Amino acid sequence: MKKLKLSIALILILILILLVVQNTASVQAHFLGFTTEMSLVVLLFLTGALGFVSGLVLGFLLKNKVIRSTEEQRKN
Repeated sequence: MKKLKLSIALILILILILLVVQNTASVQAHFLGFTTEMSLVVLLFLTGALGFVSGLVLGFLLKNKVIRSTEEQRKN
């Protein structure tokens, strides 16, 4: 099992390195009237991190909603 985890981690690190090496170009990003110039890798990282955090928050909120509705059903 440890070898499998290590293999998966190494493959993911290799993919990340390839992503960074192939996407070093500078791009302009436009958002809500703001324009900035940044590396494509930074833009990809920021959008991925924002999506990850949004998913965590949404999952947490939905889980709490389900827990509250289950508790209310038990009371009735």
